Amino acid sequence: MVVPQRKFRELVFQMLFSQDLNEGSDFNVITSLLDQLTVTKKTLRQAHERMQCVFEKLGDIDQHISRCSRDYDFNRISRVERNILRLGVFELLYDKDIPPKVALAESIRLGRKFGTPEGGAFVNAVLDAIYRTSEAEPCLSKTS
Repeated sequence: MVVPQRKFRELVFQMLFSQDLNEGSDFNVITSLLDQLTVTKKTLRQAHERMQCVFEKLGDIDQHISRCSRDYDFNRISRVERNILRLGVFELLYDKDIPPKVALAESIRLGRKFGTPEGGAFVNAVLDAIYRTSEAEPCLSKTS
């Protein structure tokens, strides 16, 4: 059974959130937490692999978020929005199979679904700033 990309993205977000909330939780805890979503073991494994990819880049991802969320200190961003942003930044900057507009739109959708009423707008503002910065960086290096 093929899982729609939206459901897969939600699964990865929920794993990121769970890992952030319960630092040091292992894969078994995540598996038992997500049994209710009725996904295959293969899908769960793929989502876990994606989560690990995000965590491998976490230092860079969090730096981008900190730099572009001028109105909020990184630690004041709610865990929900912080992990949506982490996934969004990963998709935007490191996953070349996902078009930037899709990464932005899906992150905004996750922000509206799981976050505060203003979550979608906040996620949009931060990711848009990161996207603009990432687009400008190659142009700056060409002129140097």
